[in-house]
Amino acid sequence: MINNQTVNALRFLSVDAVEKANSGHPGMPLGMADIAETLWRGHLRHNPKNPLWFNRDRFVLSNGHGSMLLYSLLHLTGYKLSIDDLKDFRKLGSKTPGHPEYKITPGVETTTGPLGQGLANAVGMALAEKILSAKINIREAEIIDHFTYCFLGDGCLMEGVSHEVMSLAGVHKLSKLICFYDSNGISIDGEIDGWYRDDISKRCEAYNWNVIDSINGHDRDQINDAIVEAKKSDKPTMIVCKTSIGYGAGSKENSASSHGAALGEKIINELRQNLSWPYKPFEIPKKVYSDWNAVDSGKKYETEWDDLKEILKERAPENYKLLERVSNNFLPDSLEKEFKKIALEFEGIKENIATRKCSQIVLERLIDLLPELIGGSADLSGSNNTNTSKSVSLTDDPSGNYIFYGVREFGMNAIMNGMSLHGGLIPYAGTFLVFMDYGRNAVRMASLMGIRTIFIFSHDSVALGEDGPTHQPIEHLSTLRSTPNMQTWRPANLIETLAAWKKSLQNKNNPTSIILSRQNLKHFETSSLEDACSGGYFIKHSSRHEINLVATGSEVSTVLEASALLAKEGINVNVASVPCIEELEKDTKKYDLIFKDKLTIAIECSHPNSWYKHTQHVLGIETYGESGTGSDIMNHFGFTAESIAKRIKNII
Repeated sequence: MINNQTVNALRFLSVDAVEKANSGHPGMPLGMADIAETLWRGHLRHNPKNPLWFNRDRFVLSNGHGSMLLYSLLHLTGYKLSIDDLKDFRKLGSKTPGHPEYKITPGVETTTGPLGQGLANAVGMALAEKILSAKINIREAEIIDHFTYCFLGDGCLMEGVSHEVMSLAGVHKLSKLICFYDSNGISIDGEIDGWYRDDISKRCEAYNWNVIDSINGHDRDQINDAIVEAKKSDKPTMIVCKTSIGYGAGSKENSASSHGAALGEKIINELRQNLSWPYKPFEIPKKVYSDWNAVDSGKKYETEWDDLKEILKERAPENYKLLERVSNNFLPDSLEKEFKKIALEFEGIKENIATRKCSQIVLERLIDLLPELIGGSADLSGSNNTNTSKSVSLTDDPSGNYIFYGVREFGMNAIMNGMSLHGGLIPYAGTFLVFMDYGRNAVRMASLMGIRTIFIFSHDSVALGEDGPTHQPIEHLSTLRSTPNMQTWRPANLIETLAAWKKSLQNKNNPTSIILSRQNLKHFETSSLEDACSGGYFIKHSSRHEINLVATGSEVSTVLEASALLAKEGINVNVASVPCIEELEKDTKKYDLIFKDKLTIAIECSHPNSWYKHTQHVLGIETYGESGTGSDIMNHFGFTAESIAKRIKNII
């Protein structure tokens, strides 16, 4: 058994916290402690006193159930995480939640727990490093130059998202990505041989990864040599470490019983004896704290980087300005003025345009203003219209601005989250709304973390037509709107689409979904960009009328037509366009005018559930779609002007 107090401090802080909480996962920290100690003390460049130092190495714990290993590392190296915080593991409101959570614990780079997504985030971070280094670095000042390290386990590699993101990492030759596979052969149900026999080395080689196999995960010399070798590769690296889950824990070593439950006093006493650890729970010798402290080295790393910044400022001032702006998450000062200028130009466009095309028109104007805007699509660039005439593939040029993700919706969304978490870039990418389900958990994670990831979802209703119900979204708008911290925009014309993009870029602390039509929508006048940005406004209004009709996206122009038909019968109504209900709710006065002061009927070609919070009168669709032309389907479901007018009369 290893008798090393420096590494064993990780083990005992972890198991003592799990024991005190009587909840958690002690097996992984016991098994990966040697890998963690070798990496963090010998290679990781970071600054505990400035966890957001921009050129730090990123560390991702994809197997996030082993969170106490990360909390112990952060505590020992000098982050603002006290021994009392470790004692509060898994308590309500603590800085040490059950799984690592972004913005909760200083030094945690991403929220992990849903297996495989930490790995996907790490791919995004490494991709961001490569993009930014190509855009900003000069020969005399390689200002963006850091590694992304990722711990992962069997479960991460079983998840399908791992295939998607590892494949793409190989395509982009992310040489600054180094992963450590905790190959212990155990998962919750026991020995994995009964359900998982992948040859990981061959799998990684097929993805065009560098593989360093058969490393003893408890031999720190072997681990160190593997890291040194990995840093020399021109490919992403997978270091396959054979470990023992629950290392040192007597009968619970190499057993599923050490995976997800406290070890118990008997086993912990045995562990202390096996590892020659004479100290009480949460007691760490001063010598061990001294060995781990990374404050001085962190200050040195950042000071050296500041010196490089001065060289960059002198020799490439435009690159320096870009670095200063994007590393601080600032938009250009001129952007607000540009939005107003673009809006004035758009007001002169009277064509009937699909909002997916509107989005592309907006992007054409934004790309040159925002070099940090990185687009993409899951093999649907021409359908989502996420590309522009100025799109440059990152496969061809690492300083480009567009990623062809292939048919990898989940991987795409999770990689975008990683880029957003890294900082310095604003990622957006698209797929059909119905395929949001493939990447749904990454959409949820963006919302949970409160990060600026922009999801583009086109082909927004049954109106897309002949592809039929497999491609026609029904419940998806309700799902997005019920997701906390998500802003969902469904614009109805060019100005509203511009508003959606403006708010998406300005909302730094939440993701945005922009929902776009396949079919052309009839033009109608929007009073102003400011009105559209408010999330909801009247496009036809008289205080004398006692009925408000509310619509979004493709239904707005149809509802306007229906209101004209109703007027011919002496029924006068107000019509409001509500491209973003979450934004509208912030203005209670305006919200009340639309939803509270009169009888309000919501009309949307989607499941009605997201509207019942606002009104009991909704015209929607509660079944799946049909195959047929878009016009025939809209007629079938009662979303023509004539049908809507008739249904409104029935409600009245």
